Amino acid sequence: NDNIKRSIMKATGELGNVNYENLTYEGYGVGGSAVIVSTLTENKNRTVGEVRHIFDKYGGSLGTANSVSFMFENRGVIVIEKTVGSNDDEIMELALDAGADDVIYSDDAYEIRTAPSAFSAVRKYFEERGYSFIEASVEMVPNDKITLSPEQLVTFNKMLDAFEDNDDVQDIYHNVELPDDEDEE
Repeated sequence: NDNIKRSIMKATGELGNVNYENLTYEGYGVGGSAVIVSTLTENKNRTVGEVRHIFDKYGGSLGTANSVSFMFENRGVIVIEKTVGSNDDEIMELALDAGADDVIYSDDAYEIRTAPSAFSAVRKYFEERGYSFIEASVEMVPNDKITLSPEQLVTFNKMLDAFEDNDDVQDIYHNVELPDDEDEE
């Protein structure tokens, strides 16, 4: 009975001494894909077991620290939607003036990349000029992307869904080229 009462008190926050930890796990998904999973947990033993289980279930494996992180770079990413009046040269000039490193053009958006230390300044620079963002965050950006076969892509997407369904998982970064109609973490 005491164990049950203690568990209930812990779950409701009545104990008040719960310590949450940010933990990052690295591993390989199907087809040799590199995956980084960022978590926030009060029970690292449970979380590592769940993360390992998800990797194993979908043909991957949990790696050791720094086993895949060398394939990623920590970057500030600001995405601005292209509008009718958008001018590629103007966006590039603004980005360079703000201190950004690069602008990547796509059919419907501009992706402005910055050093993590310059992210806030670049974001503020664009906000002051009236731009709104589709996305603005500091994230792990892969150096190179890989393409999976259609069958591997189905399995990989199931693995991503399983990670997203886990309450402890905060962010997932990977180096898989997803089709345009899918969202990438």
